[in-house]
Amino acid sequence: MLPCSASTRAAVTGAGLEPSGRQPDGVPFLTHPPPTSDGGSAVPARTPLDDERDHLAASRAALRAMRSDVEALDISDVTANWVNAEVLASEIAARIRSLADLAGTPLFFGRLDYEESLDEDGESGHRFYIGRRHVHDASGDPMVIDWRAPVSQPFYRASKRDPLGVALRRRFGYEGGDLTAYEDEHLTDPAEAATGSALLQREIERPRVGPMRDIVATIQPEQDEIVRAGLGGTVCVQGAPGTGKTAVGLHRVAYLLYTHRERLARSGTLVIGPNRSFLRYIEQVLPALGEMEVKQATVDELVARVEVRGADGAEAARIKGDARMAEVLRRAVRSGVRMPSEPVMVVRGSRRWRVPAHELEEIVRELASRDLRYGSAREALPQRVAHAVLVRMEQAGEAPDDRVQNAVARTPAVKAVVKECWPQVDPAKLVLRLLSDADFLAEQAEGILTPDEQKAILWERPPRSVKSARWSPADAVLVDEAHDLVERTGSLGHVVLDEAQDLSPMQYRAVGRRCSTGSATILGDIAQGTTPWATESWAAALAHLGKGRAGEAVIEELTQGFRVPRDVIAYASRLLPAIAPELNEATSIRESAGSLAIGRVARDDLDEAVVLACRTALENEGSIGLIAADARVPALAAALAAGGLSHLAPGDETSREARLTLVPASLAKGLEYDHVVLDEPAAVVSGEPDERTGLRRLYVALTRAVSGLAVVHAAPLPGPLAD
Repeated sequence: MLPCSASTRAAVTGAGLEPSGRQPDGVPFLTHPPPTSDGGSAVPARTPLDDERDHLAASRAALRAMRSDVEALDISDVTANWVNAEVLASEIAARIRSLADLAGTPLFFGRLDYEESLDEDGESGHRFYIGRRHVHDASGDPMVIDWRAPVSQPFYRASKRDPLGVALRRRFGYEGGDLTAYEDEHLTDPAEAATGSALLQREIERPRVGPMRDIVATIQPEQDEIVRAGLGGTVCVQGAPGTGKTAVGLHRVAYLLYTHRERLARSGTLVIGPNRSFLRYIEQVLPALGEMEVKQATVDELVARVEVRGADGAEAARIKGDARMAEVLRRAVRSGVRMPSEPVMVVRGSRRWRVPAHELEEIVRELASRDLRYGSAREALPQRVAHAVLVRMEQAGEAPDDRVQNAVARTPAVKAVVKECWPQVDPAKLVLRLLSDADFLAEQAEGILTPDEQKAILWERPPRSVKSARWSPADAVLVDEAHDLVERTGSLGHVVLDEAQDLSPMQYRAVGRRCSTGSATILGDIAQGTTPWATESWAAALAHLGKGRAGEAVIEELTQGFRVPRDVIAYASRLLPAIAPELNEATSIRESAGSLAIGRVARDDLDEAVVLACRTALENEGSIGLIAADARVPALAAALAAGGLSHLAPGDETSREARLTLVPASLAKGLEYDHVVLDEPAAVVSGEPDERTGLRRLYVALTRAVSGLAVVHAAPLPGPLAD
């Protein structure tokens, strides 16, 4: 563990307190002197810790007062109608929720004293307490500064080399919501050597029980740069396991909402995760930061225009997810456009107005050549035909206006032209035909997909209707693409896409449509790509997303690990040359090397040995994850039950009834547990379509541990791990 800094020791002893030694994690606690020999207790002098506790109590009281003030607002006579009243009431309710005092969550976690404000007694006139939200007193003076405010930035970035005007940075230690310790860094004192933070290490290594928590007190400089990047551009984060990329993405959302609240309130924000278990795991992070209204969804939920009841083989899914399918769909959507064969005759009163077929053809061809949505062009066609009629009316000496043009556009003759030349398209029915009709697919995919690829994506048994079709997740993405070709998809202000390395090009396009006029934060790790279409480069992914133009996006790499212990990440990194040789190996800043145990047992004893490993892991504090190949999960569930060990399913970690979670390897991505028991690595690898994908799945499973990893196997370990 990192040593307590000299300034911390000085603060402790100078306050009349003594370090009580260290907890198991090595963090100094500030305690009162021991009782006197006569059984009484010496009355300690007032300490800086007492002052900080007073400020915490006063800040909590001020927060309660802020909430009471909002609750007391009378809006009965301030709105013009009931609609405005409902909107205002909703906003007030959201404000009340955001001012909730979470008893177990520290209200502030740091303090900054600026150098230029220190007087001769060392007291600061510019002292700022940094916390999760802004708190002010009855006079409006700040008691706690929101961590996202510009004045809070030096808390994360100031250093001995560049103190940014900060003379003293103080970190606070908590147990639950109670302030128990503090630690000082005098950034401008040349006599004090730069040392690591024991409180920071303690927070990083604190046991993980329940859902994911925020990292607002432990954000590192390289993470803070990403969190505070501007709204205008897209940021892509390549992060090794345990580097905090998910937390960085969520804190970036909170920062952007703070900085651009009005803009994002109008346009909206969205967090996209790989599955519902993952979203349940992270769902408490943003509320803990005071952000209650951010929506969350999976990619499958994003494109849910048809009911998904089927599944594709790996090859069919790969082809359907290929970006070439976008051009096939574009052709299919436009395949129904026909050139007119007859002139149109419009009757207005006693006169008839004729537009010849060649002129109609020019109108249709011009619309077809423009980059318009199919539906928008279809809506424009009757107006263009009507305009041609109005030109003839004006040439005849009449003076028609817009109302006449609209009336002409609605005449049966013009409607018949539109129906003939630009028929309506139902996206789901179009994709159904494309995947059912070999001739139609061959016509639209000519020169794009090979005959074998076309055969691979055709349904063996064509369904009778859209409702009876057994749509696969990849089919749903195609329907979403076709829908966008017909009618533009609405865009949000900002989208966070996590575990992005597993998306297909067509899925990237689906996400990109949701932020076509906004920006995005893309989070992932190439080495953890486990789908047949997994991303091979972030440049290609950004291009599919629609953010690949020069200067539109930046790619950042996080390699400093905070979650995975040194020995565990080093062991898992043996796989990198085989799965992602271009990536840098992650380094852990954890002082604890972590525990790593690898044991081979007889095949008949495997289940019993895994249960024993889980039982041993439960002797430690924190959460336990038993990760296994999906096919092994039922057998292990039965073995745990027989052994009397209750367990949870992924995403149910909010329950306190059990600390052990049985995790299928396919759902392990993005999750973390204090101790991981990994069952049969060879089965994890063989459960995937190919060895490289299997080794990537194994890499994910190996890097879920926060404190310890136990590998139990009967079959030989995969090659890179065998030594």
